[in-house]
Amino acid sequence: MNLNQEPGVVASSKTGRFYPGETPWHRNWKNAFPPSFREVTFHDHGRDDLHRADIHTSCGTTLEFQNSPIGLAELESREAFYPKLIWVLNGKKFKGFRILKHLPDVDDPRLRDYEFCHSDHLSMIRKTDLLQGKARVLNFHHPELHSLALTSHYYSFCWKQPHRVWYQAKAPIIVDFGGHFLYQLKQRTQLSGHYPYLHMITRKSFVERFICV
Repeated sequence: MNLNQEPGVVASSKTGRFYPGETPWHRNWKNAFPPSFREVTFHDHGRDDLHRADIHTSCGTTLEFQNSPIGLAELESREAFYPKLIWVLNGKKFKGFRILKHLPDVDDPRLRDYEFCHSDHLSMIRKTDLLQGKARVLNFHHPELHSLALTSHYYSFCWKQPHRVWYQAKAPIIVDFGGHFLYQLKQRTQLSGHYPYLHMITRKSFVERFICV
């Protein structure tokens, strides 16, 4: 596919082209993709403005690598412009972030009547107790929950100083802490408020997903 023939695409960069303020982290990520995917520029006809995608794949997915916090207006602007956007965040810049415990399958039908507690300790509460204002916290040794196996890919986490704009993102968020694994930030819908958790994936499988033939 020739990206320059795609509607709205006005240019794409050459290998080795860098921009002011671009970090080695940005460059390492962009170098994981073919040169034709890197720094693709789109014309926003509605605002008569340009958007430069860090990576725009032949599948039509845009990857934006974010090394620092952004405001809500900028987040909404990019998400409105790119129909298939994925954020990749540099988790090494997060303050007060810790991955905590393995979680069970958050979509397990047996958890339909329970909610995860918003604490550093892995525990749950019955929805009926929550609606009645009762605080009967259950851990996973409780007879109602002890049969649930913990997964190797879902994790709870603690983020003491979160950049809360990311919780308002509509596009998927992938967090990179370095190494061979990435973590997708997800949220489980609950009566007591969305419960954020992490889904671990390999960096290799993430990149390969977008190298479309």
